[in-house]
Amino acid sequence: MKRENILTGSPWEDKMGYCRAVRIGNIIEVSGTVAIVDGEKVKADDAYAQTFNILERVEKVLEDLNVGMKDVIRTRIFTTDINSFEEVARAHSSFFKDVKPTTGFYEISKLVAPEYLVEIEFTAVVQ
Repeated sequence: MKRENILTGSPWEDKMGYCRAVRIGNIIEVSGTVAIVDGEKVKADDAYAQTFNILERVEKVLEDLNVGMKDVIRTRIFTTDINSFEEVARAHSSFFKDVKPTTGFYEISKLVAPEYLVEIEFTAVVQ
């Protein structure tokens, strides 16, 4: 099967040797994705806005592969504050209320930079 690497131009892709997503056949894995914290729309203390931003960005990556959020079968959500569950869940539900992928919600000690509260990984299967 053909492997397709999806790059987004992030400086971390070359620095770390990874890509945003990999598609092999009908399976797509999306790397852990954090928000673009701009200090206005997406703030360092707003778990809802960060989660929503991540979901919007990944939706675009999937669209570039001619796939949609409806094809996501699993999300893995990492947070530095388990108390952000309600805000993260509200944003997640706005994209997945009807899709209902399996998911996990995990508190971890740190993400790659202190302004990040949430990181999400995705698995999609195209039927």
